[in-house]
Amino acid sequence: MPTEKKISSASDCINSMVEGSELKKVRSNSRIYHRYFLLDADMQSLRWEPSKKDSEKAKIDIKSIKEVRTGKNTDIFRSNGISDQISEDCAFSVIYGENYESLDLVANSADVANIWVTGLRYLISYGKHTLDMLESSQDNMRTSWVSQMFSEIDVDNLGHITLCNAVQCIRNLNPGLKTSKIELKFKELHKSKDKAGTEVTKEEFIEVFHELCTRPEIYFLLVQFSSNKEFLDTKDLMMFLEAEQGVAHINEEISLEIIHKYEPSREGQEKGWLSIDGFTNYLMSPDCYIFDPEHKKVCQDMKQPLSHYFINSSHNTYLIEDQFRGPSDITGYIRALKMGCRSVELDVWDGPDNEPVIYTGHTMTSQIVFRSVIDIINKYAFFASEYPLILCLENHCSIKQQKVMVQHMKKILGDKLYTTSPNVEESYLPSPDVLKGKILIKAKKLSSNCSGVEGDVTDEDEGAEMSQRMGKENMEQPNSVPVKRFQLCKELSELVSICKSVQFKEFQVSFQVQKYWEVCSFNEVLASKYANENPGDFVNYNKRFLARVFPSPMRIDSSNMNPQDFWKCGCQIVAMNFQTPGLMMDLNIGWFRQNGNCGYVLRPAIMREEVSFFSANTKDSVPGVSPQLLHIKIISGQNFPKPKGSGAKGDVVDPYVYVEIHGIPADCAEQRTKTVHQNGDAPIFDESFEFQINLPELAMVRFVVLDDDYIGDEFIGQYTIPFECLQTGYRHVPLQSLTGEVLAHASLFVHVAITNRRGGGKPHKRGLSVRKGKKSREYASLRTLWIKTVDEVFKNAQPPIRDATDLRENMQNAVVSFKELCGLSSVANLMQCMLAVSPRFLGPDNTPLVVLNLSEQYPTMELQGIVPEVLKKIVTTYDMMIQSLKALIENADAVYEKIVHCQKAAMEFHEHLHSIGTKEGLKERKLQKAVESFTWNITILKGQADLLKYAKNETLENLKQIHFAAVSCGLNKPGTENADVQKPRRSLEVIPEKANDETGE
Repeated sequence: MPTEKKISSASDCINSMVEGSELKKVRSNSRIYHRYFLLDADMQSLRWEPSKKDSEKAKIDIKSIKEVRTGKNTDIFRSNGISDQISEDCAFSVIYGENYESLDLVANSADVANIWVTGLRYLISYGKHTLDMLESSQDNMRTSWVSQMFSEIDVDNLGHITLCNAVQCIRNLNPGLKTSKIELKFKELHKSKDKAGTEVTKEEFIEVFHELCTRPEIYFLLVQFSSNKEFLDTKDLMMFLEAEQGVAHINEEISLEIIHKYEPSREGQEKGWLSIDGFTNYLMSPDCYIFDPEHKKVCQDMKQPLSHYFINSSHNTYLIEDQFRGPSDITGYIRALKMGCRSVELDVWDGPDNEPVIYTGHTMTSQIVFRSVIDIINKYAFFASEYPLILCLENHCSIKQQKVMVQHMKKILGDKLYTTSPNVEESYLPSPDVLKGKILIKAKKLSSNCSGVEGDVTDEDEGAEMSQRMGKENMEQPNSVPVKRFQLCKELSELVSICKSVQFKEFQVSFQVQKYWEVCSFNEVLASKYANENPGDFVNYNKRFLARVFPSPMRIDSSNMNPQDFWKCGCQIVAMNFQTPGLMMDLNIGWFRQNGNCGYVLRPAIMREEVSFFSANTKDSVPGVSPQLLHIKIISGQNFPKPKGSGAKGDVVDPYVYVEIHGIPADCAEQRTKTVHQNGDAPIFDESFEFQINLPELAMVRFVVLDDDYIGDEFIGQYTIPFECLQTGYRHVPLQSLTGEVLAHASLFVHVAITNRRGGGKPHKRGLSVRKGKKSREYASLRTLWIKTVDEVFKNAQPPIRDATDLRENMQNAVVSFKELCGLSSVANLMQCMLAVSPRFLGPDNTPLVVLNLSEQYPTMELQGIVPEVLKKIVTTYDMMIQSLKALIENADAVYEKIVHCQKAAMEFHEHLHSIGTKEGLKERKLQKAVESFTWNITILKGQADLLKYAKNETLENLKQIHFAAVSCGLNKPGTENADVQKPRRSLEVIPEKANDETGE
């Protein structure tokens, strides 16, 4: 079937169906039959050929069709042995007859599947009146609006306008369209009509507008939610916003506001109708971007100790190119500070005329005057963030010029400098909130009661190491870094308060002697060694102390290390070369967007709590954290530019999309779409991917668009976003260039859903549909310490852990069963389930066969007379689900309290665990193992308690969704609407992991 012409109306879909398509017919015996399906010209029957059946039997009457399901959501699809080989986006099912039989089909592309689904749903809605509706839609609201625009240009009422005016008008309405493409479309139309001249008639203008300005994927979506298949009224839009976009507290007034804001036609605004153009405007607006606007402002707790945050950090901030020969410039500081950087580096050396200068020592980089840098820092320090700025001072100056440095800093920075001595009675650094508007100096500091003493050079004298590696000196000891001693003046030392630079020795020494205000710096190579060999110790070290990681001096081109390698260990200050764009800077920029771009991001609780077990290199699920399933569908792209550095090729690109997950090793993954050939303007991908995210708080999603037919450069655009900032539903992803600028009008259109992981099995089976019976259920296991008194406490925790798991799993399995009977996938929520089954609950005269009694907390389904067996089955499954929801809600608190009680009882032993273990005869390695097992068990107990608490919240949310869906569909028993029930929070939202976030808002 030809699909070159864009689908922009129901008429297009019907015409395509009358022409017919080759579809695969799926049977329960794992067989697939290739058949040609077509719609009868009278639009009364769906036929297929060839068939062994009589021609009259190889058809389905349109009037017998009950519903059309998308995806693989029937028993035949689920039980078919080769279901895994069938694309979710190409599959659909026609449910027909009184027994709800299914005709399960697979199209050659998602585009063809969408045409059949949309066309069939239109036929079901209008039945024998379909022809009348198709004819009347030719003079619909959209056509009237486009005609009006034409008339406004055709002021002399000539019946035609110039090509130039026609092109300009269409481009004003769709700025992403190229002028050349619009002109070409008009010329092609004129050529097909053998028309001379360039004047454009009203009919031609309307035809080209429909062709260029209709996005089929958005039209298909509109039809899915539109009650009349032509536009969305306020109730349709409410349903879309609640069920798909997860918008809270929606009402008709809010729907009307959206329509008034985005609907271009006056008729639509007056009547409260959202046309395809208004719907497109809305979906492309910032209101529907993938980034959650809640994270555009500071939204995290800023009262935790400084060591509990990741800090946006710059390396060699003064450089604007490479770190061996590149120029130094104050613009490096301006750029970094405007980007929200909170830790900048100043490599200071003696300069001429008694003025210290900044550059990378032992290299050929140029120099800038120290005073001018301090001036710039004073001006821009709090331009992007009010939270503390750390100046990492690499001091190589003589005593004389050190005093000049101090004079400049005191005079220029004044009371912004934080010089308060640390409180020895405290155990942690002050919070970012306490340090607002302050500048901290990180540098060497004299020991107490010294007026001037020799000390070691800073432990990251990178220039010396780089020079040595480049063969300039110390060739006989290529792996050693020279240690120098220098004089440090007391005045400079006094400016250093809570960021004193010290040399790192080893973890056990640091745990015993390091002060909380002392900071160690790690060369990237050394930090990688600790991350791989001592991941647990590194995480525990960073719970209390600040750690700075800087790039290897071997990176003479100023390339960047992967910050995730060190964030996963809890390292707070991972210094990046801001002047070098690419994947690593994309990750850094994207990561720090999540808290209002203030330069501070609160680390996951499992990295902050004193007693918690976490290994940075885990390749499995994290104890105490509920894994999430991320479902991403890449639907389409818009206005992709040609790669910037590509060679001599045309303007046409062959795009494909990578979806990358960056995080702990267990989460790192990537998948790619197919290539769409010679279409960068409006490529349709329609491909779905699924990723398991084991530590959501440390995960990032990166979309990368590349050109498959490139010369020299394949990069088109990218967008990187923290997992926690994803908005679910239908979203646009604004693409950015290699250097981080927004690409005008270039975007991806995607669908995002997040669900809790259920069951197990192979990765592609990790959906909600994979259920485990009680016998095969996996329960969280606690470890034996071989300390009798403590093991006894943990032994008492096993029964409530099992009870908690059973309550959660029983509820989840019951919800899965109901979803499957509703014909929906794991991505669906219960509001969508109720919307899906509501048409089945209506009799021939539209009177309800089933109603929901909403007078009690747990809505019950009541039969209204005799109903088919298939509906009885839905009611029975619904009742079982409600019972499991009720069991969880009514028992969760008691089980939760038992788990928390065991956790508290075990923590009584924490402080004296070493001595208790020693008395039990444990030594060295066994004692260390016992401590580790204790930490593991506490983490499991806390995690299980949290999971149960969030499961209860999720269950209450499910009940609210059932309630509001029943009212929206008119299925509630008259007089039983419970006005006290609050609206659902977010339809597709994951229950939050953060213990201090009850609402998830």
